[in-house]
Amino acid sequence: MRIEIWADVVCPWCYIGKRRLEKALASFDHRDEVEVVYRSYELDPFAPEVGTETTVQVLGRKLGADEAGTRAMMAQADEVAATEGLHFAHADALHARTLTAHRLLHLARSEGRQQALLEEILAAYFTRGESLGDHDVLRRAAAAAGLDAGRVEEVLGSDEFRDEVMADVAQARAYGSSGVPFFVLDGRFGISGAQPTELFEQALAQAWDSQA
Repeated sequence: MRIEIWADVVCPWCYIGKRRLEKALASFDHRDEVEVVYRSYELDPFAPEVGTETTVQVLGRKLGADEAGTRAMMAQADEVAATEGLHFAHADALHARTLTAHRLLHLARSEGRQQALLEEILAAYFTRGESLGDHDVLRRAAAAAGLDAGRVEEVLGSDEFRDEVMADVAQARAYGSSGVPFFVLDGRFGISGAQPTELFEQALAQAWDSQA
């Protein structure tokens, strides 16, 4: 069975949803027969390639809130993340477009290291507050995930895998999804949002039992 997950690497609920699905999979009897594939989604395709404003500044302007109010709102998600063993510190990270990070995730999938790279990228942004518009940050994440350094440089210096990223985004829209995280189990069952672990457990069992 395949689980496809549309997510952006700067989406806090995507990281939380990832952990909850992983917990559900850990107790799933058929977990060794489940393939997890991460699909690209850009929450802000108009963000600058290299960030100049912090996440809290950009979010505050979008919501029409002052800095204190924005930090308080972000803290609510931080508290939920902490219950899943995640410690967020990304409010002051520079806000940048995530296209290049997604292109590297497609490279990583071709090398069988997509999940390893995703975890490194998420940790860089959310727990260390590093900007994903910084190619050195992406290089370090790729090295930690075991990607070929030469191929990483080729992707960073080109538009390679851009079409694949755009195709992922288009597929999410075709499914009717307008946000992330968005999970599709076995191509038939859709789950929107970072649902409780128990719901993922139920969905896994249902999807498995209903296979033809």
